[in-house]
Amino acid sequence: MTPGINMEFIRCEDKSFAAGVERAAQIGYQYIEPMLHNGRELLSEAGYFHSVSMDDDPIFIRDICEANNVRCSGVSAHCPLMRPEISVPYLEKAIRFAKALGAPVVNTDEGIRPSWLDDVEIWHVMKYTLKKVLPLAERHGIAIGIEPHQSITKTTSGLLRVATLVDSPMLRINYDTGNAYLGGEDPYEGLQAVSRRVVHIHAKDISVQHAEAEKGKVTGTPVGCACGDGVIDWRRVVSILRSAGFEGVLSVECGTPAQAERSLQHLNEVLADV
Repeated sequence: MTPGINMEFIRCEDKSFAAGVERAAQIGYQYIEPMLHNGRELLSEAGYFHSVSMDDDPIFIRDICEANNVRCSGVSAHCPLMRPEISVPYLEKAIRFAKALGAPVVNTDEGIRPSWLDDVEIWHVMKYTLKKVLPLAERHGIAIGIEPHQSITKTTSGLLRVATLVDSPMLRINYDTGNAYLGGEDPYEGLQAVSRRVVHIHAKDISVQHAEAEKGKVTGTPVGCACGDGVIDWRRVVSILRSAGFEGVLSVECGTPAQAERSLQHLNEVLADV
């Protein structure tokens, strides 16, 4: 088990993916988690945003990582599972891109629920999407990590139901501690319940002020505070993961390079102690 960093940490500085990777390596991270998008996007094209286009050559992206001696723990590829016309081609492209990068997991969630789908139809549509993309994931050996992040997966029961819609060894869970907490769940009970299916962790801490303002009112948040500065007990999280045999990456989701530095220091101390 080792810390990694989601590239959202560099967004506050309006820097490119390459600049973010260099900064992550300078801080001391050995793993990063890129965010993928389709097509062309003005800010990332101009070097002001960290997202990576899947129209670019993934080997070029891999070269940037190798030049900085970092590897990809996974890729952030969130899409609406209930919109297969969007999510099927997007996830299939993300799987191929992840394979070329050497990233073992594509992290996603169910997305915002369309208003025209009723309570029964949503499950059929998500199952169709997953059944369509999982054979490709299995061929490439890339896991699809479902994250607690929207109206269904904000609960542990909903997360487990989505993550078991299709019987596949590649359908797993990317557990986000901060999203679970803000969604109203006990993150430790939730993590314990899904621990055997976890393939990747979003190590997101939530400040006391953030928790007081939004707990139980939202289904997640883009980034949290530095790990160790908020409400999440990382020793307890690591203990649960170690008991389940998890040996993956704790990908920190924070908002600034300074928070990334404090997160790495805190998680390394916890990993050494537990």
